[in-house]
Amino acid sequence: MNFHGTEVRQKAVTLLRNGTRNADVARQFNIPLGTVSYWKHMDRAKRGECPGRTQPPCPRCEDELDSPAYCYLLGLYLGDGHIIQNRAMRVPSLSISCADAHPGLVDECEQAMRSVFSGNSVCRVRRKGCHEVKLYSKHLWCLFPQHGPGKKHERRIALEPWQQAIVHEHPWEFIRGLIHSDGCRITNWTEKTIDGVRKRYEYPRYFFSNLSGDIVRLFTDTLDHVGVEWKMANPRNVSIAKRAAVALVDTHVGPKY
Repeated sequence: MNFHGTEVRQKAVTLLRNGTRNADVARQFNIPLGTVSYWKHMDRAKRGECPGRTQPPCPRCEDELDSPAYCYLLGLYLGDGHIIQNRAMRVPSLSISCADAHPGLVDECEQAMRSVFSGNSVCRVRRKGCHEVKLYSKHLWCLFPQHGPGKKHERRIALEPWQQAIVHEHPWEFIRGLIHSDGCRITNWTEKTIDGVRKRYEYPRYFFSNLSGDIVRLFTDTLDHVGVEWKMANPRNVSIAKRAAVALVDTHVGPKY
């Protein structure tokens, strides 16, 4: 086994800085090409010449967090998002599934990710009937402490105090994210007989459904905060049907598109 001392390494790095090809340096000093490439990379990293390898700062701890975009993204994550990191991945990934039936939702999700993680790349991965909007960041644990092993509805979900403060400041963005993930706006109808004439009446309403009772409570608590009247259609389904309440949600949320 050949060991390459500091003097040999410094000479090789000097040649590399002057533009000598990696292969020529490896040949001159009888060093494996991979070793030369590693020396060059480490030298460039020390001098700050590898911006693509530098992890962007944490949006919460080291930068100014875009609070409205974060509240929207938090709602999407609690509904249709997940964070993955396995042994083969050096950096965890955040993925949010968005149905192809709502292309505007896909665009809004991507824009929210770019606004919160301004230094990270965002991509779309095609799946059957949907797209996963995805990014990689080492700061996901900090921004989404609700992550944990197992399914969300099988473990406790609660907001941290700093998250709750942001949601109270931007409640409608949080509500929009939850409805855009696990909610919908539909038109119900009924028939009534008036003066012997059968008439059809239509009225809009919102539904939000989630298997996690904790996430449902986060949704209803935020509705209470903004003064939206609601009721439980069943243990997992929240209904917003009163005319004034629907009008208020229409103003700030509206149907998916």
